[in-house]
Amino acid sequence: MPAPVNILKQRLQQGAVLHGIWLGFADPYAAENAATADFDWLLIDGEHAPNDIRSISAQLAAIGAHGPAPVVRLRDDDPAAIKQALDIGAQNLLIPMVNSADQALRAYRATRYPPEGVRGVGSSLARASRFSAIPDYLTTANDQICLILQIESAEGLANLDAILAVDGVDALFIGPSDLAADMGYLGQPNHPAVKAAVLDALARIRAAGKSAGVLSTEGDYINDCKAAGANFVGVGIDVTILASALRSLADHYRKG
Repeated sequence: MPAPVNILKQRLQQGAVLHGIWLGFADPYAAENAATADFDWLLIDGEHAPNDIRSISAQLAAIGAHGPAPVVRLRDDDPAAIKQALDIGAQNLLIPMVNSADQALRAYRATRYPPEGVRGVGSSLARASRFSAIPDYLTTANDQICLILQIESAEGLANLDAILAVDGVDALFIGPSDLAADMGYLGQPNHPAVKAAVLDALARIRAAGKSAGVLSTEGDYINDCKAAGANFVGVGIDVTILASALRSLADHYRKG
């Protein structure tokens, strides 16, 4: 019995355009709620949301009973953190702040068992192998990991071609907000210079045969990114969606 087939990875390889949202509540009940919506994927944010390995594990379990594919964004490319995320059952990882081919290769090797990589062997006690219920997990897991690297600096863009040349990386994700800050436009991800850099990077990623990702909450920006080639497309953030809806409701009745 092999590791579970990674449907998200398969669909990205086929060129499908997949939409999803960020999960920032760090709560399995909220994650399960979001999983009832018909998104292709849901990203559990371990970089900016108040998540730890236990809360991420609980959210993976909550989402798993539904349709969307869970993606986990870690806080950095620490191989120990990558190992833990894989052992709790994550198959789709987004690694932020990748600036070089060396970093990309380090992240890739952290997600693979030897000889391809350096992932530690401990799946027999982990959710990833269904607690040893998947006898062939060790020999089949590598092929089912989807590695997405986040490029969000001028240095990362300057090294984009070298990063794209790293085998085993499934997708590159352009982060407009951090990129804007690094380019001198803090808080202005829609600045023309930033947007031009984002769209150019997305087109180059797809031309290189990899999937291209981006996050925006603005429809026109999203459409332009998709036209440039983005096919792993974040279209919202659960925390801000709820906050906006609540404020709108309160405002409606205050004015009423």
